[in-house]
Amino acid sequence: MTTATTALTLTTTVDSPIGPLTLTAVDGELTGLHMADQAHLPVDRGDRVPDRAAFKDVVEQLTAYFAGDLTDFDVPLRAQGTEFQRRVWDGLCRIPFGETWSYAQLAQHVGNVKACRAVGLANGRNPIAIIVPCHRVIGANGTLTGYGGGLDRKAWLLDHERRVLKGSAGGERGST
Repeated sequence: MTTATTALTLTTTVDSPIGPLTLTAVDGELTGLHMADQAHLPVDRGDRVPDRAAFKDVVEQLTAYFAGDLTDFDVPLRAQGTEFQRRVWDGLCRIPFGETWSYAQLAQHVGNVKACRAVGLANGRNPIAIIVPCHRVIGANGTLTGYGGGLDRKAWLLDHERRVLKGSAGGERGST
């Protein structure tokens, strides 16, 4: 008889200019990056073991991102979702640093120009914020629309990336 084993979920919380970020990983792959008071938090699936050391590379890359020294993450990811959600999340990773796409552009990228609403729902369920940059998706008219971490954080992240591109990054959280 074989026994099913549940992979151990490691976790830690780190400070950032946009508030505490909770990281989760399974088997060395990042499964979650969540903000305090974020919408669509994952349903807890068992015990989580605190282990800051397991996230050394992720924390270093996030620190460099917030300092304006990193524009592309290189972190092994394991995002759990439907095939469509994973295609959308892959599309998010194609949005260049400091740029934005509309939901329609993202829908076109995933191969279904009529799927704007479904793309928006998948975007909102992104389990690995910032690294899978769902904050880079805006409304067709250029306005900031929904963000699970809150519109103030979305504005901060977009402003931060624009400042980095202009060479004037700053890690302080500004009021928006």
